[in-house]
Amino acid sequence: MATGKINVSVENIFPLIKKFLYSDHEIFLRELISNATDATLKLKHLSNLGEAQGEIGNPQIEVRVDKENKTLHIADQGIGMTAEEVEKYINQVAFSGAEEFLEKYKDTAADSGIIGHFGLGFYSAFMVAEKVEIITKSFKDAPAAHWTCDGSPNYTLEAHDKTERGTEIILHIDEDSKEFLEEARISALLNKYNKFMPVPIKFGTKEETLPLPEDAAEDAKPETKTVDNIVNNPSPAWTKQPSELKEEDYRAFYRELYPMQFEEPLFNIHLNVDYPFNLTGILYFPKLNNDLNLQKDRIQLYQNQVFVTDNVEGIVPEFLTLLRGVIDSPDIPLNVSRSYLQADGAVKKISNYITRKVADKLNSLFKKDRQSFEQKWNDIKVVIEYGMLSEDKFFEKADKFCLYPTVDEKYFTFEELKTATKDLQTDKDDKHILLYASNVEEQHAYIEAAKEKGYQVLLLDSPIVAHLIQKLEGANDNLSFVRVDGDAIENLIKKEEAIASQLNEEEKEKLKPLIEAVVPKESYTVQLEALNSAQLPFVLTQPEFMRRMKEMQQSGGNSMFGNMPEMFNLVVNVNHPLVGQILNTRTEKKRNRLIEQALDLARLSQNQLKGEALTKFIQRSVDLIK
Repeated sequence: MATGKINVSVENIFPLIKKFLYSDHEIFLRELISNATDATLKLKHLSNLGEAQGEIGNPQIEVRVDKENKTLHIADQGIGMTAEEVEKYINQVAFSGAEEFLEKYKDTAADSGIIGHFGLGFYSAFMVAEKVEIITKSFKDAPAAHWTCDGSPNYTLEAHDKTERGTEIILHIDEDSKEFLEEARISALLNKYNKFMPVPIKFGTKEETLPLPEDAAEDAKPETKTVDNIVNNPSPAWTKQPSELKEEDYRAFYRELYPMQFEEPLFNIHLNVDYPFNLTGILYFPKLNNDLNLQKDRIQLYQNQVFVTDNVEGIVPEFLTLLRGVIDSPDIPLNVSRSYLQADGAVKKISNYITRKVADKLNSLFKKDRQSFEQKWNDIKVVIEYGMLSEDKFFEKADKFCLYPTVDEKYFTFEELKTATKDLQTDKDDKHILLYASNVEEQHAYIEAAKEKGYQVLLLDSPIVAHLIQKLEGANDNLSFVRVDGDAIENLIKKEEAIASQLNEEEKEKLKPLIEAVVPKESYTVQLEALNSAQLPFVLTQPEFMRRMKEMQQSGGNSMFGNMPEMFNLVVNVNHPLVGQILNTRTEKKRNRLIEQALDLARLSQNQLKGEALTKFIQRSVDLIK
């Protein structure tokens, strides 16, 4: 058996790091500022331990563009490096100084906020620079060092006359990356990746207006002064304890996150856990419409206040990706380039925690102020119903606060619903029936007919309602949801009152083929029923199962039902005067026109009459009036 040691060729691996380590070259700025942040946080930690002598002041990071010399500068006032440390940390690829520091001070530095892990971030500079310089002075009493490299494995290291503590990285931007010499481009990147870094970041200066003294003359003009332009907020709201924040603080932070969003959030959920993992964050419930896709990818994922991504699929349950806000966790496993999540058991634990926390918050809000919760229901129901469908644990908890409104704007929990509708008839399988509408305007006639009989009609109008009621029925064997224009309503009406037919059996046998000869067989099944004479002559209903399956297919279900033609029951009210007129009309042409008119009236009540069919109906109506 042969053993040996794998050798890595620097000449070969350097081009790979430059080209393939990061999917997007703009990441270099985030990585270099993260290194500068670590250098600053290390200095603060050593100062607290008494290992860094003297006052450290208020160190900050400065980013500066020198367009004339085609250079970009990132300078910090942090721990700095000696020449020996440059040899150790820069000249060894994938040797992490941050990891070494955390290991050395593991008893005290766990919460220091240090970012680095892999020891590769510095080399991202070569993705945009043809040459990189490091000028650094350690906090220790040692000479400054000047390191230069042109992107090859060769470098120079010499002494420098720098006297102030800290490190400056100078990137000589190559021709293919000149965009990074534009201040607007750098400003946009700082806003994207470094908006909430824990160390102040200076990028240029700005003019600040000074307040006028109390004894100033009426025509006095305020003076201005030039100050550093600090582009980040080192202490964002999610890094604070909930007890430190007021409602206005949460709203102000929302505006900071989404400056172009003018509508205020409905409420927020502050996440704060330190065991069995560390996670902080703030989630906001915005006003949502019924579109499940439009609002996604608005939650920002951070790691130690460094922006990672706004695609939080995996760490946040899918139904909560409709929310907005921030999640920050040093325990989230990321790939080497910190661009996306690595598959890991910790991710599922964090996801489960977030689900539970959101459910508990919703239940708390419901208990605290039910009236306010009801007023917000239409704006938050899509999230809750989506969660009930996709997360079983959330489904169990949602039973306490999920609301079922009626068309009359009454709101019931599931338990209350059973009591409120206890007088409803049961269907042929002895299941408790709950009537619902999905569109008040289109199903108005059916809703009114049901209300006249004393039924409560729920309003379930979200795009996933078919899936939701399927799950609710599965969890409650004695329960059945029936849409108000579905075929089961016929059975309820017939069971409730026996109405004598004005036609005898012989007349019915004669009537049915006359109607079947006119209406399309592939779309309608003709049924003769004795209904109240005040109802329409023809009523359209649809088999509940078939309609529900088609709705589920349209919102992401079984395609076999979506491809089937629409089938309706055409219920002919034999007690309506127009039906009697159809039977007694001797002229076939006139009789057919009456049948077509009655059918179109039924279709019109269901909002099915459009295009050419609507035009023909209007013309036929005019002719009948004449």
